[in-house]
Amino acid sequence: MNVVKIQFYTAGKLYDFNAGNLDLHPGDKVIVETERGRSVATVVTATRQYPETEIPEGLKTVMRKVLPEDLEASTRNASREKEAFDFCLAKIKERGMEMKLVRVEYLFDGSKAIFYFTADGRVDFRELVKDLAHAFRTRIEMRQIGVRDEAKMVGGIGICGRELCCSSFLREFEPVSVKMAKEQNLALNPTKISGQCGRLLCCLGYEYETYCTLRKCLPKCGKRVQCGDVDGEVIKLNVLDGSVTVKTDDDQEVIIKGDDIKPEHITDRPKKSPKESPAAIGKPPRDRRSEPRDKDKKEKR
Repeated sequence: MNVVKIQFYTAGKLYDFNAGNLDLHPGDKVIVETERGRSVATVVTATRQYPETEIPEGLKTVMRKVLPEDLEASTRNASREKEAFDFCLAKIKERGMEMKLVRVEYLFDGSKAIFYFTADGRVDFRELVKDLAHAFRTRIEMRQIGVRDEAKMVGGIGICGRELCCSSFLREFEPVSVKMAKEQNLALNPTKISGQCGRLLCCLGYEYETYCTLRKCLPKCGKRVQCGDVDGEVIKLNVLDGSVTVKTDDDQEVIIKGDDIKPEHITDRPKKSPKESPAAIGKPPRDRRSEPRDKDKKEKR
């Protein structure tokens, strides 16, 4: 069976479809049947032959390539989406609803309009749906999405000066944590490590594993190392350069390559013993059990 992967929008999730007898190539526009109805999609990969045993059940077949009249229908839907967006936005402001409209999508056959929005909590939009259904005479679906999905739909330019990863090539969101920023010695400034969605930058995870691998080859800060005539404590790591900065006992800082440090010459920093005050030397430990309690002291007064 000939199988191709398609996407419904740029950087969207990939779906497998049976190509049938169609000669499809990456970039071709096709009409496919989905659970929501007919939709226009884009072929992403070339046709591949798979044995019948590896084909998942219920795999749907590409109906046909896009025709000129299909492109005209898509253009009409785009104008209807703009009109529906403006109308819905006006109704939201009129009703004072705590929600943000992100996008309106019409199905290819115009049988349903999907309104994507974000909100901090649950929103009662029953009256809004009645207004939309009365105005556009079609089925209405309100779909709440997250802030990362909003950034993916809207798009924009990141702090790096390039188009957002999520709207250009990143198909799925991976978990991102502050630990990734710490591992790469980045300043934990929210404005520096957060994207337009207000969440941590997706690109923090791109080089995280590389930094972890390189860091394993270097002694940790606080360790005591000896390399040639240098003997001191590690105070800074330069992961990309593969070097460490060592502070010697005479307060000099020396940069040493990590490859020059042998594992047997890395030791823990010796712990300082607690200093005892001269007055306490020679005195027996204080026995608080023999002292009268506060209650007894009050009774004796």
